[in-house]
Amino acid sequence: MTRWSASQWLRLGQAVLFIGLLGLATVLAVVRGAAWPVVAVAAVVGAVFLSGLVLHPRLGRVGLATWIGALFAGVVFLILHAPEFLWVAFPLWLLAAAVLPLLTALVLTAVTLAAIVTALAMGGNESPGAVLGPLVGASVAIGIARAALRFEYEAAEHARLLDEVLAAQEATDRAQREAGVQAERARLAHDIHDTLAQGFSSIVLLARAARRAEDRDREAELLEQIETTAADQLAEARRVVYALAPPDVAAGGLAEPLRRLADETAAANGAAATVHVDPQLPALPTGVEVALLRVAQGALANVRQHARPTELHVALVRAGDTVRLDIVDDGVGFDPGRVRAPGPAGGYGLRALRERLTDLGGGLAVESEPGAGTALSAHLPLHIEGEG
Repeated sequence: MTRWSASQWLRLGQAVLFIGLLGLATVLAVVRGAAWPVVAVAAVVGAVFLSGLVLHPRLGRVGLATWIGALFAGVVFLILHAPEFLWVAFPLWLLAAAVLPLLTALVLTAVTLAAIVTALAMGGNESPGAVLGPLVGASVAIGIARAALRFEYEAAEHARLLDEVLAAQEATDRAQREAGVQAERARLAHDIHDTLAQGFSSIVLLARAARRAEDRDREAELLEQIETTAADQLAEARRVVYALAPPDVAAGGLAEPLRRLADETAAANGAAATVHVDPQLPALPTGVEVALLRVAQGALANVRQHARPTELHVALVRAGDTVRLDIVDDGVGFDPGRVRAPGPAGGYGLRALRERLTDLGGGLAVESEPGAGTALSAHLPLHIEGEG
């Protein structure tokens, strides 16, 4: 149902008041023996008023001024010939102040006031109230009409500003999502370059060396190295696939993927790994599981490349209405306040993890010191928006 504005309700009230007072004044004038021209002009004024209401949306500034001017001319004629029409001026003042420029409305109102005072004086009423009464009525009518217009303007302005704010917020959210996507693409490209691409390059070099080998023992040694390198790159490929569309998560449950990632990271560093998954943790929405696994993948990639730990601990637990992923190592650590800016050499890791979690209503905390290891804690609500 469409809600009417203040000015629309005001105009409806004006219409009802104008037609009601015009009809009542006509009846009283006829009862008191008014001449037929008064009745005819009253009928014409009513017809002009109703026609203007119907055509109002299509009338321009000149059309509106002509319409209101014709009504004022008719009402002034009626007031001068029958005092019963004095009160018809009030809704007319409301209408003029609502649809005409203020100066024009004031001029027409002044003309009407002069006619009213003249009519009252002709009827023998020359008291101060004969002037003050119509003057106060005109002031009230103009004040009501202009206040309603002001309220409507301010409401429209507030609505416009709210639309601008919402549009700006939407643009900001879209830019943040796009930035997160670009950061994720850059991280994956960096990850692939440093692992799969280099591994495949090693396999190519080993294969070429095996082709040139002159004795069986050297050839067998090179083939064994090719097999080992290929197996390592297969593990790396699986790790990258987990970051794109984790199959273990799709099947349900984070325990096995987390254990595999932790074991691979520990094995690459000759470290010991422990993984703890809270047995009381409820089934998580797919979006939460995917986000947490990607955080684990990114964090453990940093551990694998930089930390050189001897011990690695991974824990997935429930904390109230959130699920928390903790990854702690005793490696070389770093100064979180001096993380390098993102660039061609990398530097996207922590920022990409934090942006992904923030987008889902979570967060990331990192504690580390050079030589004192690193503790990373990521948290997400148990249910993110858009998932059951």
